[in-house]
Amino acid sequence: MSKSLGVAVIGAGMAGKAHAAAYRTASTLYSPDLPEIRLVSIGDVNAEFGSAAAKRFGYDRHDSSWQAIAEADDIDVVSVVIANKLHREVVEGLLAAGKHVLCEKPLSDTMEDARAMAEAARNASSLGRIGFTFRRTPGIAYIRDLIRSGTLGKVLHFSGRYWTDYGCSPEAPMSWRYKGGAGSGALADVGSHLAYVAEFLCGDIQSVSGGQLSTVIPQRPLPLGAVMGHDHSAVSDIFEPVENDDVAAFSAEFTTGVGSLAVSRVAAGHANTLTFEVFCENGAALFDQRRPAEIGLFLNEGASAQNGYRQVVLGPEHPYIAGGLAMDAPSVGFGQNDAFGYQARAFLEEVAGLPAEKSLPRCATFEEGVRNMEILAAVTESAQLGGRSVAIPQPAFA
Repeated sequence: MSKSLGVAVIGAGMAGKAHAAAYRTASTLYSPDLPEIRLVSIGDVNAEFGSAAAKRFGYDRHDSSWQAIAEADDIDVVSVVIANKLHREVVEGLLAAGKHVLCEKPLSDTMEDARAMAEAARNASSLGRIGFTFRRTPGIAYIRDLIRSGTLGKVLHFSGRYWTDYGCSPEAPMSWRYKGGAGSGALADVGSHLAYVAEFLCGDIQSVSGGQLSTVIPQRPLPLGAVMGHDHSAVSDIFEPVENDDVAAFSAEFTTGVGSLAVSRVAAGHANTLTFEVFCENGAALFDQRRPAEIGLFLNEGASAQNGYRQVVLGPEHPYIAGGLAMDAPSVGFGQNDAFGYQARAFLEEVAGLPAEKSLPRCATFEEGVRNMEILAAVTESAQLGGRSVAIPQPAFA
């Protein structure tokens, strides 16, 4: 095991800060099995954003280029949390420099770049992993356990949506999120999450159909200054066209069962609503990210007149919580930020060489990141073909 691990985060925006905070707390989760974690650098081309994040989360410095982080001898582990189109260059450069890389989803903005990144990771001496953060959500992980144990049994039908409202105002400033080809908007941003959650619970998607991509706000004003995350900053009177989708929807066929999935960035009143129901041969379960400390569970037991969904409040008997929260007592609660901590902990455990059987479930590989993008590409193709069914290449890594 390494004597210590130096950590950096490239990107000081909304998700970058979540990664930065997660590395800060990762060594305090569970038993003290990790080597010393050194919080070294926050990298961002915007010096104001980078230095503020470094100061806030206790990192030693701010670097203004990814190359400086790649060349730094005191950095071993790097999270890449920047615009999707920039992922390939940065990730390949970091891997070539021997850094262990945790990349935000989606892996890239094109299939060509994503496959090249997976190839680079296969040939690297260091690790390349992608953060599928919602796999770490205790309620979602517990529903998966209920399915796989046979308590819920075979999946028949999945119905999920991920509704956000960061783009519902026509005055929301233009940013990289509104640029790119078909399928690079809401589908890539939050549909990537919904797609891997669906497969996490229901198994591999075999095909998609009924693809729909809609741009309902056709242009947006340019910001007057730098924009972080989904901030609604001051804007100019100059507008540029929106190039990708505000709303997306599709149907999925799994090995067993079917699903309907919808995503939006213009769903007013839904800041961050990831919610789904999964219907199985022995019952059903539901999850709502707005109430992350509980799930709904229905089991086909007893008289129908007395049966129905019941609330299951999550606690130490459920995945990740025991030993993973400072106060892991029943009904204490759980939030999305905690999942980033579990993700960082899992990545650091693998980097440090802890055996898989004594660690949290490993982070997803870049091959799984490519798989996620293949689903999004198939949805885009289905939309361009008027909703026609499109088969998904089946994973060679399964």
